[in-house]
Amino acid sequence: MNTHDPDLHFADEDRPVGEADPEKGSLTDDIVALFDDGRTMVEAEIQFQKTRAAFAFDRGRSGAFYGIAAFALVHLALVALVVGLVIALTPLIGPWGATGAVVFVLLAAGTAFALAARRKFARLAQAYSETRE
Repeated sequence: MNTHDPDLHFADEDRPVGEADPEKGSLTDDIVALFDDGRTMVEAEIQFQKTRAAFAFDRGRSGAFYGIAAFALVHLALVALVVGLVIALTPLIGPWGATGAVVFVLLAAGTAFALAARRKFARLAQAYSETRE
């Protein structure tokens, strides 16, 4: 046993404890084990991502259903509002006048929204065309 350094302990007289034992394995065995561990980790990650995607799809499908239901109900409420406006304006300006006024206001609002959307899309297209040049 080495008596000069008290922190260095030997398993046997020839080799310190932390040093690799050539009889226990080779570099090739270590590389194969490392490759197998890496493959196992990749397979686990792939399975995790598949599970995560399935979870997200399930939640997204439920969210889409609720979103469509909300859109349908809001649409029905707006239709009821339009019908109510026509009915409310009928005594003031007659049935044709009420219908025409409601249709005119709706077409004007729709045109304003369409023009705003066109401006937004034009800005978006312009931003992408500037990045290509």
